[in-house]
Amino acid sequence: MKTNDVIGLGAALMDFLIEVDEDKLIEFDLKKGEMHLVDEEKAKSVLEKINHHQLKIETIPGGSSANTLKGIALLGGKAILCGKVGDDSHGEVYVQEIEKFGLQSRIKKHNLTTGHAVTFITPDSERTFSVHLGAALELYKEDVLEEDIEKSKILHLEGYQIEGPTKETIMHAIELAKKHNTLVSIDLADPGLIRRNKEFLKDLVMNHADIVFVNEKEAKEFTGLEPEEALNEIAKHTKVAVVKLGKEGSLISSEGMITMIDAHLVEAVDTTGAGDSYAAGFLYGYTNELNIEQSGKLGSLLASKVVAQKGVGLKDINADELKEKVNE
Repeated sequence: MKTNDVIGLGAALMDFLIEVDEDKLIEFDLKKGEMHLVDEEKAKSVLEKINHHQLKIETIPGGSSANTLKGIALLGGKAILCGKVGDDSHGEVYVQEIEKFGLQSRIKKHNLTTGHAVTFITPDSERTFSVHLGAALELYKEDVLEEDIEKSKILHLEGYQIEGPTKETIMHAIELAKKHNTLVSIDLADPGLIRRNKEFLKDLVMNHADIVFVNEKEAKEFTGLEPEEALNEIAKHTKVAVVKLGKEGSLISSEGMITMIDAHLVEAVDTTGAGDSYAAGFLYGYTNELNIEQSGKLGSLLASKVVAQKGVGLKDINADELKEKVNE
């Protein structure tokens, strides 16, 4: 009996959202509008400057898989998050907040700093990121419980974890999933990551994945093709392929059929986590007897609610209302 909908492995990152003027941003030595992967020394320097300037911080537990699982739990699904945080105050808060979202936590601690993503938001709504992975990279094979995968319908993975020491952990989890007839879902995450790991990812998709999520840019990088052709190429090897097209909606291929899902257009406040939230709606539907079109609609609806607010805090989102709209 599969009593859990989705187990996710992911980089457990605390999201710090900070609104700053452009002149303040210069002091942090970060190029506006870009993502900066920083070492521990630089990460501490950034946090110290934030404290020095007494900048207001909004704190939300994040990471791609975590965002997806939070959405599944919001919709009423059962979800388990497996990750690693530091043995520090941010790690304590991360676990507490994740559990408030209704997730079962399999988050363990390490002596490195809790991974975090500082998002600086300037008045023009542009975002600049300072990301330190810290303890998130220390997720090992022994941290993944076989019984959790055995009782789950889907194992969901984020592409970010195929680089570095977590790669071995991911492959171990996939082996357990295949052993227990648990479907494998993966979001390919980022065009640059695909470019650096194309051969490995092609093998992963062709031989191990059942459900694959990509956006338009990732689809092009992965296959060299435009969206619909890319969808067909990925679908040759998977049960379900999804290409997210932003304002243009999404394309889903399943059992030889292509389904077009319309986007729900809203005034976007923050697009962070939109793709993760789409995956949440889709995977909830897929594991709870909704058809492909209904699952895609639910993903689109949830994503539209998330981009209309700052961060993936899932504030004031009525899950029952979203599920009712799927049938309209």
